[in-house]
Amino acid sequence: MSIDELQVKLTGAVADIHPLVVGLRRTLHRDPELGLHLPRTQAAVLRSLAPLDLPTITGRTCSSIVVRVDGARPGPTTLLRADMDALPIDERSGESFASAVPGAMHACGHDAHTAMLAGAAHVLVRYRELLAGTAILVFQPGEEGHGGCLAMIEEGLLDDAPDRAFALHQSPTLTSGHVASRPGRLLASSDGFTLTLGGRGGHASRPHETDDVLGAATALVQTLHARVTRAADPAHPWQIAVNTLHAGTASNVVAERAVLTGGVRALDATGRERAQALIRRVAAGIAEVHGCTLDLTWSEAAPPTDNDPGQTVYALRTASALFGADRVHTLERPAFAAEDFGHILAKVPGALLQLGTRPPGVDAPAPNHSPLMRLDESALTGGVALYAALAMAS
Repeated sequence: MSIDELQVKLTGAVADIHPLVVGLRRTLHRDPELGLHLPRTQAAVLRSLAPLDLPTITGRTCSSIVVRVDGARPGPTTLLRADMDALPIDERSGESFASAVPGAMHACGHDAHTAMLAGAAHVLVRYRELLAGTAILVFQPGEEGHGGCLAMIEEGLLDDAPDRAFALHQSPTLTSGHVASRPGRLLASSDGFTLTLGGRGGHASRPHETDDVLGAATALVQTLHARVTRAADPAHPWQIAVNTLHAGTASNVVAERAVLTGGVRALDATGRERAQALIRRVAAGIAEVHGCTLDLTWSEAAPPTDNDPGQTVYALRTASALFGADRVHTLERPAFAAEDFGHILAKVPGALLQLGTRPPGVDAPAPNHSPLMRLDESALTGGVALYAALAMAS
C-alpha cells in the first residue's frame, strides 16, 4: 500500500501500544544484563510477544529471539533488528526506573530499541492484511563487543536470505523525533586490543631490583595517544584509545603486571591496518626499553557499517512520509561509532538509521555510553511506526 495510507493507520496503532512500549522499555532498563546471555531480558521480551502467537525461535548459544510475521500477500522478506544488551556502567541518570543492577546500565538505549521492535510486532500483526511479504524480527544480544550478530548468523539467521535489512539506533543528541542516516559508509570498524606488560615486582624501597611495569604502561598510554595526532593520514582516518589500565596491589609494592585495554576505530582498511601496526610497534619498543615482556591480543568488535544506497533512499523516503521531510536528514560524513549490524549489511542490502531521542528542553544532553544518558520516551512511538513501515511500505 502507499506510504500515505499507511501513515494514517500507523498513527493510531502506535498510539494504542505506546504504554506497552514504554512499560517494556522501563522493565528492561531497571534490570539490565550484559553480553550474550540475557535470560531475564529474553523472558521479558517473550512475555510481551506471547499474545501474538507468532512463530518464534530462541538461540542455542545466546539469548537471541527471532520472530516471523507473514503477510497476507507475496512480497519481500524484511529483516528488522534490535539489540538487547546493556553496558558495564553504574547509572547516574536520576530516572525513577534507573538500573537496579550494580555495574550495568542501558546507556546506549538498547532497551528502547527492543521495546520499539516488540511494539512493531504488535502493529504488524494488527495490520497483517496490509503486509506484503514477511517481516523477520531479530532481537540480538551481545552487540556491545560480544559478537552477538556473528553468533546469530552462525546459528542460521541469514540462511533464508532476507531481501533487505534495517535497524534503528536511538540518539539522545539528535532532536527528538528526527531521523538521520546516509548511503554508503555510515560507521567505522571497531577492534579491541589488550596489552599485558610483565616484569619483576618487588619492594618499593628497592626499585633497582624490579622492572618499571607501571612506568612502561603509563608511557605506552601517552605515546599511543600522542602518536595518533601525527601518524593518522587525514585521507584514511583512524583513532586509537586506551581506556583501561590495571596495575599494582599496594602503595609499597612495585607491580609485576599491567593490563591495558582499548580500541581502534577506522573508516577504511588502510587506516585500520596503520593503526594496528602503530600499536604493535610502539608497544614493542616501550616494553623493550623498560625491560618488560609484552603480550598483545586483538578482538574484532564490528566491521564498518555500510548502508546500501538504494535501501537508504527507500528508508529515508519512508521516514519522510511518516514524519515530514523537515525531520529527516542525510548526514554529510560517516561517524567513528561502530555497530555490529555491519555484519548483516555486508550480506544483505539495507540501512541503519538514527532516531532522535533528545530530552525536551535539554541543551547539552548526555551522549550514549554516559552514566547520565536519558532519552525522550515520546520518540519511541515514531520508532515503532518506522520499524513497521519499513516492512510494510512499497
